[in-house]
This record gives sequence, C-alpha cells and structure tokens, in this order.
Amino acid sequence: MRYCKRCLYPETHPLNITFGKDGVCSGCRVHEEKFSIDWKTREQSLLKILNSYRSETGNNYDCIIPVSGGRDSYFIVHMIKNVYGMNPLLVMYNKHYNTRRGLRNFANLKVTFNCDAISMVCDPAKLKRITKYTLEKLGSIYWHVLAGQTVFPVQSAVRHKIPLIIWGAHQGLDQVGMYSHLDEVEMTRKYRKEHDLMGLEAEDLLDNSGLVESDLLQFFYPHDKELEKIGVRGIYLGNYIPWDSKAQHELMIKTYGYETSSQQRTFDTYNDVDCIHYSGLHDYIKYIKYGYGKVTDHACREIRWGRLTRDEGIQLVKAYQDKLPNDIPHFLRWIGLSGEHVFKTVNKFRNPHIWQQIFNLEWRQKDPITNYFGEKGIEHLSIPKTNSCDFVVTPPRESSVNENEYILMSKGFVDV
Repeated sequence: MRYCKRCLYPETHPLNITFGKDGVCSGCRVHEEKFSIDWKTREQSLLKILNSYRSETGNNYDCIIPVSGGRDSYFIVHMIKNVYGMNPLLVMYNKHYNTRRGLRNFANLKVTFNCDAISMVCDPAKLKRITKYTLEKLGSIYWHVLAGQTVFPVQSAVRHKIPLIIWGAHQGLDQVGMYSHLDEVEMTRKYRKEHDLMGLEAEDLLDNSGLVESDLLQFFYPHDKELEKIGVRGIYLGNYIPWDSKAQHELMIKTYGYETSSQQRTFDTYNDVDCIHYSGLHDYIKYIKYGYGKVTDHACREIRWGRLTRDEGIQLVKAYQDKLPNDIPHFLRWIGLSGEHVFKTVNKFRNPHIWQQIFNLEWRQKDPITNYFGEKGIEHLSIPKTNSCDFVVTPPRESSVNENEYILMSKGFVDV
C-alpha cells in the first residue's frame, strides 16, 4: 500500500489522490496554498460576489447557508452575517440521527445570530426504506443524510428565489487536492452525485429497489431550467479564507458557546457532535470499506497545519481506528435489522486491495499505516510542528439528560 510521505492518506482514498515523485500527496500540496495565497485579494473576490447578491429592497434574503448542530455552521454564519453584513436564511436537513447537543447547538445558532431558519423533517418510515436499500446497494447508512444535506438548500434556493448558497470547505479540495483554491470551484450536481452520493442519485433508487417516487421527492435535485431561471450557484467559503476547522471552532466556542463533545472514534471533539452515528457506526463502516476512518482525516488535517507530527498521527490512528462503536444497538433498533445482517452486508464492500480474511474469520489490513511508524528518510518532507493539538470538551447546557438517544425534533435549549 502506498501512503503519503507527509500525511497518512492511502492511495485508495475514495475521492482519488495522486502522489508526486517525492511521495507527497496532492492534498498536502494544495494545502500548501494556504501559506502562500494572498488572502486579502481572495477576500476582495468574495466581497465582490457577496455585494452582487445583496438584496437592494430588503424584501428577500441575501443568501442561503446550509447548517446543522455541528461542523462549521457557526463559523460560516458568523462570517457571512456578522463580518460581511449579509442577511442569510439558514436551512437545515434533519438527519434523524440527532443528538440533544446538536439540537441545542442549532437552537443557539438561530437565536444568537438572530437568523430565520427552515428545516426539513422527512417521514421516518420513508427514510428506513431508503436506508435499507442504500445499505444493500452501497454499504451506507448515511446516504439519505448526504443526499438531504446537499439538496434541500438547493431546493430552498429555487423555492424562495434566493440564488446564492454559501457552503463551507470543499471536501475534495481539502482532503485530496482535487482542485486549487484559485479555481474557485463551486457546488455542482455532478460532484454531489459522484462523491457525496457515491454515484447514486435519487432517481437511480427507483430501479429495482421497491421505492416509489413519493419516497424520494425530497431528494430530487432541481432541474437545470429551474436553476437557470433563479440563477442558483453555490460557493465555498474555503476558497476565499484560509480554512482551519480547529481554530475556527475554538473561536466559536469562546465567542458563542458552541458545545463540543468527545467522539468515539477520533480525537476531534468539535466536528459532527450533532450526530449519533457519524463518528460511530457510520465511521466504522467507512473503515471497513476503505481501511481508514475520521481519525485519519483529522490527523491528516492537523499534520498539515503543523499541530501533529506524522508519527503522532499514526499513534492516534492506532488508538482509535479499531474501536467498536457503542451506537450500533441504536441503529439496529431504528432500522429493524440484525447486527449479523448489517455487517454481513457491509463486509461485501471491503476493498480486497486493503483487506485479507484470516481463516475465513478475522479481517486484517494487508499493510496498515501503523506499519510506517518511525519511517526513515522522510524527515525533510514534514511540516515543522509549531503548535499543540489539544481539543476541549465543553460542559452541556442541559444536565441529567441522555445525550446519545435518538431525538428527532426538539425546541432546543437556549439560555437567553
């Protein structure tokens, strides 16, 4: 197996990755742009875009911001509303795997920033049918979440005639260097289908799945003519500012009281605190399929920022990647399937280039990244460590509640 000589990403990364002659991956090379780009000029380009979409009459919103109770929602709203003075409409797809902490974060976000917000809550029975199919077809319990989060904001832009959608960082750029920041790549239907949706658009689920059109209406991407009529476009804020998720979250914790939480399978306590399964079963399935999980994503990010050494990242991967998540029973009760069925299904998606089965029982990686601890001759390729990699866990706003039970809807809890 070939791994980047600077970070920890393997050659089998599902978003596709390339390596230079020195063995450094395309993601690391594009990350270097963050230290050389003239970000003042990039900000002027962003302001030019924003100014062209400000509502002259004040009768409509200036833009849409897709949000949740985790990730970078607070930072995006902070920048767009409080720094750049835009009037956004917040749009949330309810993933059904919500934590109480995530719903509190979402409630606090709306109130703290004085923003209007809309959310989509789909019929649970419908989502269970969809998830049973995508588990069999893709080995994914998360397809409906990815589909909903990437289409509901676009549907809302068409419905409310708000052309500009502002997303955070582009995953393909940030992880594998699929683009340069200077390309100013925007959100597209094509990228969504090929990468976010693993090649399966909502319309494709109508074939041989037992699903009918009414099951999938909330996931259909608007027609090109509808998008052209409104002029819908989706820009990534990460193309215009030097995106640093850890530093941004710490500013949001200090300024607005964003709640964090320990995660099962990674050391990052800031991202995805809104979802029971994202850093649990969903991530474990990712590990089964691709041989790495979120701990690798987070370690690569921190290595590139000079907050971890490569060997420290490998040690973190060793500590977290084999952990069996404790949220599996929650999902099995929700979906109505046995654990044996779920893992038998997911095991069909193991990459044979990565995994081997010992005596038809135990699965082992053929050449895990942990084999490369202390690798010699690559010291000159590393980013010097200049800062610490400490993450904090904030106290919850509510006490004596089960933070890890399924919560579909809630008024939230905001101390105002």
